[in-house]
Amino acid sequence: MSAHRQEPAYPDATSPAPLERSSKRAAAQRSRVGLNLFWRTFFLLALLLVGSILAWLQTLRALEFEPRTLQTAQQIASLVNLSRAALVHADAIARVSLIKTMADQEGVRILPREPGDRFEHLPQSALGARLTEELTRRLGPGTILASSVNGEAGLWVGFTINGDPNWLLMDRSRLSAASGKTWMIWLITAGALSLAGAAVIARLINRPLKQLSYAANKVKDGDFAASQLDEEAVTSEIREVNIGFNRMAQKLAKLEQDRAVMLAGISHDLRTPLARLRLETEMSVNDDVAREHMVADIVQLDATIDKFLDYARPDAVTLTPVNLYGVVSSCVYAVQDHRELQISMSVPDNLNVLVDEIELARVISNLLENARRYGKNRETGVATVDITAKSWDKWVLIKLRDHGNGVPPEQLANLTKPFFRSDSARTAAAGAGLGLAIVDKTVQRMGGIFALANAASGGLVAHIQLQRVAELPKGADPKQRLQRPQVKRHLPPRPGEHPRGDTQPMPIGTDPGND
Repeated sequence: MSAHRQEPAYPDATSPAPLERSSKRAAAQRSRVGLNLFWRTFFLLALLLVGSILAWLQTLRALEFEPRTLQTAQQIASLVNLSRAALVHADAIARVSLIKTMADQEGVRILPREPGDRFEHLPQSALGARLTEELTRRLGPGTILASSVNGEAGLWVGFTINGDPNWLLMDRSRLSAASGKTWMIWLITAGALSLAGAAVIARLINRPLKQLSYAANKVKDGDFAASQLDEEAVTSEIREVNIGFNRMAQKLAKLEQDRAVMLAGISHDLRTPLARLRLETEMSVNDDVAREHMVADIVQLDATIDKFLDYARPDAVTLTPVNLYGVVSSCVYAVQDHRELQISMSVPDNLNVLVDEIELARVISNLLENARRYGKNRETGVATVDITAKSWDKWVLIKLRDHGNGVPPEQLANLTKPFFRSDSARTAAAGAGLGLAIVDKTVQRMGGIFALANAASGGLVAHIQLQRVAELPKGADPKQRLQRPQVKRHLPPRPGEHPRGDTQPMPIGTDPGND
């Protein structure tokens, strides 16, 4: 197996298209205006109430039209009849005094109707037509209803007194219905009160759901103590939901506690024999190279156990700036003498990511092992793996590709499910089907994204998107817990192979073609 760095053969060598598309979709979704449940409920209630108010407004106006018309017609007819009766039974002197009194006190004037008078009928409207019809019925067929006579505006009613035509002039306000301003004031008042009521109702309805959402997020974050809901709620349905959620959270907390205790116990029990094994290795193994590599393997095991202990504690995932090239090189070094693997690596040595180093090493190692098992070339029996990385915006995109047969497209979505094994995996090896599931879960815990796709020219491509560390504080170096000796170890030659000559050890990260 060879492990060396090389420049990408094509410009798009490190373009994880699925992740770039998903990032663009996520950015587009963030740019949209979110509508939570409170506002949706509020708008629906407000729409219902405003619609009801408008319907009632039209109903009231329709119901108010006929009574107001009849009442106005009755008042005008009564005023005309009373004026006619008073003038008929009064003498000439009293008639003049009566007309003057009516004009001064009631605002009603009685004028003789001349043949040359020019008058305008009331405007064509439902109210005018209905009022004219009703007054004609009450006062007789010769009744005239006009809006102005000889250019003088008002409410003019033409009638006869003992056969003499006359005009009765009164204020136009007697005919006016309720103004649009009045209706608008009532509409705004009712609408404001309705919207305020809708806001209160929406808040009362959504408060339990908001509390449940908050508690569910706390459970997701592992904070079971802050996820308790009120079990004395007034509403019986909400009370039952809260009680059930609290019991579920308590069981999850107990399971999490038992799991943490179990992991801590196992990790603690493993560290003692590992420490004894490391001591015996350093004291008993005479071969310096073999001893150095055995110690490195024990150090890696000890680092993994440390990770188990960290995982057993609260806030297990601690993200720190890590040099990506160092982690990938360490993982590649661990398998560099595998006869079934041939790895080419193109990772900038100044690329830093915000991850947990041990977790990232587990991810890379699992993907390399998956490629070794299922990504072999049928003719050579060797799995060729390309590891490339590049920075993109606030992320680092990593691509790990094998040149095997790939996976049927309909099975891609199931590869990250626990215990799922594709058809090729069933015949190639007897794995448990947890490797890619662990990779997906681990990447998500570090705030990244993991995706699988088939390469256009064949093979399976694993895409990883991790948070990028743009700049490190002055004097700060990325932490590195994994350490590998810079000496390449050699396996015994295969049967029929000539032993390797005396060659200088090749450090990881150099290209043999450039020596």
